[in-house]
Amino acid sequence: MLSAWVTVSTRRFPNLWPRRRLVFPAPLRALLTAAGKLFAGRSREITNRGTALKITPVTAPHLAIVLPAAAAVLALMILVPSGGCAQTQDLKNRTIRIVVPFPPGGTADNIARLISQQANTAGFKLIVENRPGAGTIIGTEQVAHTLPDGTSLLIMSNSFVINTIVRAKLPYDAFTLEPTCLLASSPQAIVVHETSPYRTLKDLIEAARTQPGALSFAAVGPATTQHIAGEMLKHAANVNLTYVPFTGGAPAVNALLGQHVTTVIANYNEVMEQLKAGKLRALAIASRERLKAIPDVPTFIEAGYKDFEASAFFGVVTTAGTPKDIVSQLDAMLMTALKTPDVSAKLVAQGLEIVGTCGEEFRAYIKRQHEKYTRAIEDAGIKVE
Repeated sequence: MLSAWVTVSTRRFPNLWPRRRLVFPAPLRALLTAAGKLFAGRSREITNRGTALKITPVTAPHLAIVLPAAAAVLALMILVPSGGCAQTQDLKNRTIRIVVPFPPGGTADNIARLISQQANTAGFKLIVENRPGAGTIIGTEQVAHTLPDGTSLLIMSNSFVINTIVRAKLPYDAFTLEPTCLLASSPQAIVVHETSPYRTLKDLIEAARTQPGALSFAAVGPATTQHIAGEMLKHAANVNLTYVPFTGGAPAVNALLGQHVTTVIANYNEVMEQLKAGKLRALAIASRERLKAIPDVPTFIEAGYKDFEASAFFGVVTTAGTPKDIVSQLDAMLMTALKTPDVSAKLVAQGLEIVGTCGEEFRAYIKRQHEKYTRAIEDAGIKVE
């Protein structure tokens, strides 16, 4: 009995298996078998949408004449959705990995694990993979170069946007990745030691004006959300604060606790425990409205800095070209998990604000963040070597 194989060379996705062997159902095997009776036992390779198809009947004379036509029909049936060949993929039957481009234990990692645990109770199979390194580029590249089937997700944050501005070249096009949902955010806060003489943001800025460069702000960085927020403040207030970079939020906060720096700009969730304990004092919060957790702390906008907003945000994107019906399934899965009372309560307890916007609204948000960071980075002259 004659049979036929089609080998798919995923040239668009060099990090995947270079070739996959697929066995076709009976109607397609019959088509190839008929071709095999007419044409020679050689092979012909065609390309459709960047994917090479190598079709090899088992036997036959004269392959070179008609096989391209048969191959084109097969390629169309395989790669182009149609009522007869394509069907909606149920993601509950697939293993979905959430790539976290940060080390374990951080905010992004915690969000990914809470979402995956909840989704798994609803019948999905999600696994979390930490792929830190190169300022989140390594993890992002892995998702960018996988098949667009909805089984590879990326927990992204501000660095997803910032890297497109400060990096001369990236191994992927960030803006072609498919946005699914914006999950949560944590606004930046500017805080001082409990013994600091500065009781308000106005006090700090006035002191900085009288002592240019003498006061310092610590933040993880450079070229991070927190660093850029500090540069935005310097530009808006027209003051000279000396930036002291740290490898993480915790070391920066520890430097302030030890009174080695004047102030720290950090995610609210990185300083909330010290604020509750009275070891640090918040001067302003970079959200549009005051936080319910610290209602006595004014926003930067209330302090006179129009439209000053700076938050760490956490969302999910997937590979470019993922079909809309699969993206819709991902959106529903993520939103159902996010809005579960247990998940929401745990995220709020970690100092995060629940967002929960998907699709085009999330895409527009990413675009606005890119525009904002482009202005701030150009104004500050921030560069990554």
